[in-house]
Amino acid sequence: MQIRKRTIFDTPVIKPLIRWISLLILKSIGWKVVRDIPDTRKFILLAAPHTSNWDFVLVLLISFALNIKVYTMMKKEVLDWTCGSIFNWLGAIPVDRSRHGTMVEQVVRAFDRTENLVVVIAPEATRKKVKRWKTGFYHIAIGADIPIMLGFLDYRRKTGGIGRMIVPKGDMESEMIEIKAFYADITGKYSENMSR
Repeated sequence: MQIRKRTIFDTPVIKPLIRWISLLILKSIGWKVVRDIPDTRKFILLAAPHTSNWDFVLVLLISFALNIKVYTMMKKEVLDWTCGSIFNWLGAIPVDRSRHGTMVEQVVRAFDRTENLVVVIAPEATRKKVKRWKTGFYHIAIGADIPIMLGFLDYRRKTGGIGRMIVPKGDMESEMIEIKAFYADITGKYSENMSR
């Protein structure tokens, strides 16, 4: 798994300019940002609900507004047929969904090798409605001994950011109920595609 060390979030002149532009864009489209960020350098940032390609744009804008360097897991196919180097500069991590079982270990190793890392994961793993969320994010958090931050995009209230922190203890069934309960009142762009 390749994680680019220097991304748009590390570019000296561009970073403050894009942060200012992000704040301006969010204000102009009426979005509010929840700024309650715990003091931790490594965590999984859930991005839910994920129902639109616009979610990626909003996650980037909100990340700049919050001044957080994020990496976003994306399916490899998107990076293959689009401007992959641009997405990599934006912090995309290519995910090969045909190879089962290795991604969790690769991401855990990436967390073990660095002091600062925030990885955004959409638990639905697609914009379409799914029967159940993928649980890789939970296993990564357990394996790397890091918290899970509940990031959200609520299109109904036009609010996004980080809602709360979960420190997983290994009881995945009850902790997934707790995580999903947080998202129960949050509306994605296309609510018909939301997975509960």
